[in-house]
Amino acid sequence: MMRGIRLFRTVQVKLIIIYVLLILIAMQLIGVYFISTMKTSLAASFTNNLNEQTNMLTVLVEQTLGSAEREQNEVPDEQLGDDLSSLLSSLFNFSQADIQILDASGRVLATSNAQQSYVGRKNTTLAVSRALQGIRENEQDIVDEDNVRKKVIARPAFDNGKVVGAVYIVASMKELFETVNRINRIFMSGMLIALGLTGILGILLAHTITNPIKGLTRQAVAVAEGRFDHKVPVYGDDEIGQLSHAFNNMTGRLQEALSANEEEKEKLASILANMSDGVVAADENNRVILMNRRAKEMLEVKEGTGTPLSELIGISDEKVTELQMGVEHSTVIRKELEGDEDEWLLRITCTPISRRDKTMAGTIAVLQDVTEQEKMERSRREFVANVSHELRTPLTTIKSYIEALDDGALEDRELAGRFVGVIRGESERMIRLVTDLLHLSRLDSNQAPLRRKAVHVRELLEEVSDRFSFQMRQKSIGSSVLIENGIENIWIDRDQIDQVLDNLMSNAIKYTMDGGHIEIAARKPDAGSISISVKDNGIGIPSKDLARIFERFYRVDKARSRNAGGTGLGLSIAREIIKAHGGTVELESEWNEGTTVTFTLPTLHEGSQGS
Repeated sequence: MMRGIRLFRTVQVKLIIIYVLLILIAMQLIGVYFISTMKTSLAASFTNNLNEQTNMLTVLVEQTLGSAEREQNEVPDEQLGDDLSSLLSSLFNFSQADIQILDASGRVLATSNAQQSYVGRKNTTLAVSRALQGIRENEQDIVDEDNVRKKVIARPAFDNGKVVGAVYIVASMKELFETVNRINRIFMSGMLIALGLTGILGILLAHTITNPIKGLTRQAVAVAEGRFDHKVPVYGDDEIGQLSHAFNNMTGRLQEALSANEEEKEKLASILANMSDGVVAADENNRVILMNRRAKEMLEVKEGTGTPLSELIGISDEKVTELQMGVEHSTVIRKELEGDEDEWLLRITCTPISRRDKTMAGTIAVLQDVTEQEKMERSRREFVANVSHELRTPLTTIKSYIEALDDGALEDRELAGRFVGVIRGESERMIRLVTDLLHLSRLDSNQAPLRRKAVHVRELLEEVSDRFSFQMRQKSIGSSVLIENGIENIWIDRDQIDQVLDNLMSNAIKYTMDGGHIEIAARKPDAGSISISVKDNGIGIPSKDLARIFERFYRVDKARSRNAGGTGLGLSIAREIIKAHGGTVELESEWNEGTTVTFTLPTLHEGSQGS
């Protein structure tokens, strides 16, 4: 049933139906007009012919009856009837027509052969009565008992202005209507043949129109499914051919546009996937519809699609609204890291996505990891504070002693000399501090180029031990130098590595009690590197301070370190020098058991640049 309904909805069937209906309507109109005109013409011709015959018969009857009346006494009725009958049979032969000749009283004098029984009877029909009254126009159509239409004509016969009789004719119109029906059947047959031929031609014509349309439909479906490899065949230069050509051009351009769009989409997806910042997109209801890999890592979720934006990033709905409306440009959330005392700082910036009608279609939230930035900012503040503090202490001391000298201590040569010595010591301390800061600055900005050369490792370590032998003897500290077999030369900047070793030895002596021991060792952990360590059995470093021991100005025992003359920059400088050589430095320590500082350098050869 549905298939039949769909069939009647096709263009091809609609075209055929339209053509057939047009032909049917046209032929019906032509047929109605033609048959009606033909019927009227045949009826008029039949009536005219019948009237002419009637008029002719009336004239003859007038002559016969007129002369009979004048010779009434001489001509008997039987002879008059015979004469009239002979006249009818010899001169008039109407097919399927009944003819009666009546006298002035309406009595039948003569009749056609089929109605001889009516002779002598009176005809009392209305038409005859009117004719005998002298009325000429007496015509009417009747339908007899056999349902046959007949034409009735009654015409008076005059003689010298007096009605002497009448002619009464009843002619059957059966042949006329049979002719009309025969012509009608011929017309209907022709119309059916014409409709059949029209249907066939309509099918052929519709086929020529709908075939290209079907091709266009198939190609449109293929394009909708993403298949652009086929082209619509162009059969001609008519409107459908032009449409096919335009569709092929459109398909090509659409393919190019989709390819460009897909390429841009892949680029965007690649950019989103590899961005260092997290990106989260939400719809107008603030539900997440997209988030890149970095955002999942930052928020520690596997899949956040469909989650409310505020719940995902951990802020209130009111805060999200404020960020969308621009009340605040961004906000920072703190996220605790599992198994770590540190926290993760995320800066969240929300930007609304607007439609053309200015309504909000969604939100883009950008997540930035500002943990390192905050740490660097904190380190900068601490660094500035530490530098200020380190410079303020000696400057305050110098100022105090200068004021004391100015107040009269200058007159006491012994006291003045002691004060000047303190001022000199504090000045030298500030010079060391500034020198270390400049050294760190050069290392940070890579303005301290390495002057590498081949250095014998044993010679390097023994010279370090010799330089500090006097200080170690003062505290009764023993020392040893251990060199693993196979270690010969190393390609380094001798002056800078000496500075690292001097700093490590100075710290080891400083924090080792009298009678302790310091070990300087060189080992080869692998074929491409050499490790040099300085180990003492001094007071050690608390575990809580190990993570920050290489920070600038950081001291475990601040008062004791400052009194010992340290600037708090030694280990920081050492680490930067080792990094400049492409190596690493590690520190291991146990409180009251000792400390081991180990730095590892790559074993380069002459001509190598290193890092």
